Amino acid sequence: MIRRSLPAVFALLFAAPVWAAPAGQQTLFNFVRPAAVVQVATQDASLPQSNAEQTAEGEVLRRIIFNPTSRPSLSLAPQSGAWDWSQSGMMSLRIQSAMNWALTLYVTIQSNDGKTLVSRVDLPAGPAQTLLVPLVASSPLSQGMKAAPPMPMTLDGQRILLASSEGQLDRSQVVSVTLSMDNPKAAQSILLERFGVQDGEGVIKAVYGSLVDAYGQSTRARWPEKITSDDQLKAADAKEQQQLQGWLGEREKASLDSYGGWNKGPSFKASGFFRTEKRDGRWFLVTPQGHPFYSLGVNTVAPDNNQTYVAGREWMFGALPKDDEPLAAYYGEGDNRGGNGADQGRGYGSGRWYDFYQANLQRTYGKPCTADSATAQQTPADTSPAPQATPCVAPAFDQKRWVGHTLDRLQAWGFNTIGNWSAPALGLADRVPYTLPLSIVGDYASISTGSDWWGGMPDPFDPRFAMATERAVAIAARDHRDDPWLIGYFADNELAWAGPGDDAKSRYALAYGTLRLTTDVPAKRAFLKQLRDKYRNQAGLSKAWGIDLPAWELMEDPGFVPPLPSPEHPEIEADFKYFQKVFADTYFKTISDSLKWHAPNHLLLGGRFAVSNPEAVASCAQYCDVLSFNMYTLKPQEGQDFAYLRSLDKPVLVTEFNFGSRDRGPFWGGVTELAREEDRGPAYANFLKQAVSEPSIVGVHWFQYLDQPVTGRLLDGENGHFGLVGITDVPFQGFVDSVRKSNLQAIDQLGKAAEQARVEAEQAVAGEHGGDGADKGRAGKGPGGHAGGHAGNGH
Repeated sequence: MIRRSLPAVFALLFAAPVWAAPAGQQTLFNFVRPAAVVQVATQDASLPQSNAEQTAEGEVLRRIIFNPTSRPSLSLAPQSGAWDWSQSGMMSLRIQSAMNWALTLYVTIQSNDGKTLVSRVDLPAGPAQTLLVPLVASSPLSQGMKAAPPMPMTLDGQRILLASSEGQLDRSQVVSVTLSMDNPKAAQSILLERFGVQDGEGVIKAVYGSLVDAYGQSTRARWPEKITSDDQLKAADAKEQQQLQGWLGEREKASLDSYGGWNKGPSFKASGFFRTEKRDGRWFLVTPQGHPFYSLGVNTVAPDNNQTYVAGREWMFGALPKDDEPLAAYYGEGDNRGGNGADQGRGYGSGRWYDFYQANLQRTYGKPCTADSATAQQTPADTSPAPQATPCVAPAFDQKRWVGHTLDRLQAWGFNTIGNWSAPALGLADRVPYTLPLSIVGDYASISTGSDWWGGMPDPFDPRFAMATERAVAIAARDHRDDPWLIGYFADNELAWAGPGDDAKSRYALAYGTLRLTTDVPAKRAFLKQLRDKYRNQAGLSKAWGIDLPAWELMEDPGFVPPLPSPEHPEIEADFKYFQKVFADTYFKTISDSLKWHAPNHLLLGGRFAVSNPEAVASCAQYCDVLSFNMYTLKPQEGQDFAYLRSLDKPVLVTEFNFGSRDRGPFWGGVTELAREEDRGPAYANFLKQAVSEPSIVGVHWFQYLDQPVTGRLLDGENGHFGLVGITDVPFQGFVDSVRKSNLQAIDQLGKAAEQARVEAEQAVAGEHGGDGADKGRAGKGPGGHAGGHAGNGH
């Protein structure tokens, strides 16, 4: 064993080099027992001693220390030339965190053409494992799902950690492998042994194979609500029914009106429909009976939106029903290859799918498949003999019972609103108020802002957009015009109003994206008209923007690249802002005008912003009754600038929020992921408490009712655990208990907040009448006085 200090850059020459990797596993270098010619280099990292050390499990590995700098690294390279890994599928490295906590490492593999393949590795604490990095770009999305199965896992008696990789690589000319950390705050150590390559055949199938059991649950973990038999499903249902009846009995004693409004709160005018009103500085939703209503909603409450594709990856499912079995009724066909940002890099996005949720509903309370159901299609006049060996197709689960059971749950758990994308039958039951989306689809032009997760921005200057809006609103309002249970309509969902970054180009992505198009696009013509009306010719524009534009026609060409806003040329930003304001005004006014005609009794609930710009938010406030935002933060105040929103003087609805974890089956914890299931309840309670404390927020809607499928939903492969109930329709009891408690407490908190606002308003009025002119001036300053100071901070 070598016992000498090692410089930052050194070469270790040992056995004869082996350059081309055969199909099987090959060790290129061993930090403990070297067996190849490898050049090792460190930057802000060190190998403190040449001898190795033994771990608690008896393995012998070598320590590497990463110092607390911006990017400490360890690099491996061939002594000369390049490695030929063209016959290999994965790089392998025996590795262990030497700390008592998880570490994040970056592995960068480079070929001699400068191309790189990068992997982020979340190295858990614990014993050593073999890190496997695919040598071609690979991610869970390539297997059809947002997040991968939990790692590490045991394969052939060995712990492996399969990483994702992004980028490109010439596998025949690999020149370096670098391990690095991103700005560690203190020295961090890892332990290393064998470095090499292997074919990788079978690894993907082993990691992703037989992921899902007959009930649609993950086979990779256990948890309290996991189902193992049909009898267990029925027993859980019977037990829950008793609990729900008790909770519903308590609800009947609460001070609520027919719509779930608070009938002990301040009194408002009863209009017969939901509306908004501001009183004593606080916004309220008001029920048709004239009572305050804090909208506690749940999104995607539906039995038929939880399918997952099985075509081409049947090997991931341990027990799919055969075509002649009763539960085969829940197969279907689909195609979600839309070409949007949500589809990039995704595999298995079309073909045959299966609906485990509906199959589980059938198991729980569906009618059994009998011999009669096989011949039920024969008419009385049909005297021919019954066909032999006819597959027994079970009748569909009891939809009416599902509706009643689900509404019982929502009300027992303290919810009072059916959120977006929910089953229509829930709203039509006249038990719980509901909301509806406007699906504005058509062949109108669109503009790319770089986000485009669900597609480009609709071009509101295109006459076809107005036609599509009129058609969508007319269809949506046709059966709901006089329904008092309908709160209102959402204009759309998560449109790409801005780019994906925080720079000026993202802030003004709508203006940039429009100017790069051809004049066939109506928005481009509208923008050019705005500029020509202001500057008259290219000379005026050139001077204002600080560019050399020899001819106006050059701006009409596709691909025109406008300058970035700058202090030296403020007109650039002014022109971008004005265009984006006119764009947003045209969009929201088109929808508002149509809704006023077709649905004058109901609210326009805003555009469910995920990314936005201040112009869009201001226009939404001008033309909509409510501003709505999807916020994936620990509290609402971290998601938006509420001082700015208050200056717009419109109520705010949080239309999506959630908290997830990875310990109940699905592999993704969502955008606001927490460490454990037990953390979700307190996070919900805190979010709701902070929301009620904000006087402009009139409700929050949880996303979503159900967990997503383990292998990814049809739309985009998301496979998150942030549901109130699992794929088996069994509630997550601890979380539901906590949510119910928080929802019931919110009514009391709202009452206290409303009373405090009333007292403060009375004191302000008394002070106004009793003070001098200066006092009156100070008392008159409200949130609206801050409009100028916050107008630029809405993005």
